[in-house]
Amino acid sequence: LITGESGTGKEVIARALHARGERAAKPFVAVNCGAFADSLLDSELFGHERGAFTGAGEDKQGLVMQADQGTLLLDEVGELAPVLQKAFLRVLEERRVRPLGSRREVASDFRLVAATHRNLEQMVARGAFRSDLFFRIQSVGITLPALRERTADIRPIATYHLKALCRRLQLEQKGISEAFFETLEAYRWPGNVRELVNALEQAVLMARHDPTLYPVHLPGKIRVEVTQTALSTPCAPPAVSNFASQPNASQG
Repeated sequence: LITGESGTGKEVIARALHARGERAAKPFVAVNCGAFADSLLDSELFGHERGAFTGAGEDKQGLVMQADQGTLLLDEVGELAPVLQKAFLRVLEERRVRPLGSRREVASDFRLVAATHRNLEQMVARGAFRSDLFFRIQSVGITLPALRERTADIRPIATYHLKALCRRLQLEQKGISEAFFETLEAYRWPGNVRELVNALEQAVLMARHDPTLYPVHLPGKIRVEVTQTALSTPCAPPAVSNFASQPNASQG
């Protein structure tokens, strides 16, 4: 069970677990439990036979079966409806699934990785999540801290994604000023790594053909918040004091 705020990289960790395990050569199947209506998620997970319901024109293999011998990621597992929690608990216990409309069960051997940004213990306490399913999926737990709690990771994460962005956009690799890094480290990143990557993409696009990234290339929301935070503290960080002195700042 991988827990952490939205955007902390839970699926990245799930894929890493799969890639480093004995099932690496087998399928990795991910499903976002919050992206489907309950009736549709039932069919997505367990599959269905032709004629099982209106619109079921052909047999469909469910994601549980697609993950056979591999890894199944249940992202946002806290969004599972109670009836699906009960059904999935049975699948976990028996490693067998019955497609909708079928009279037979089919075996599936998969590794389950569940992920959520919710506090499942609190959900169990108020009856919103089955305690038996919770205890089953949390046999091994990984908690991802928010990005603001691990600022030492910002530089390597930013460097990695900036290189990838420049390659994808077919641009020359950008230099990164110290002031740029300091601004990234001074921001709280409520959207975590996902927000960081989006901000880096905006910065690369704003920089266009400039060879080096400076704070002025970052989204205004980030620069404003970092400035406001600096003004409310005794000592302003260098990144803020350098805002007005960056080369070509007036072009930003």
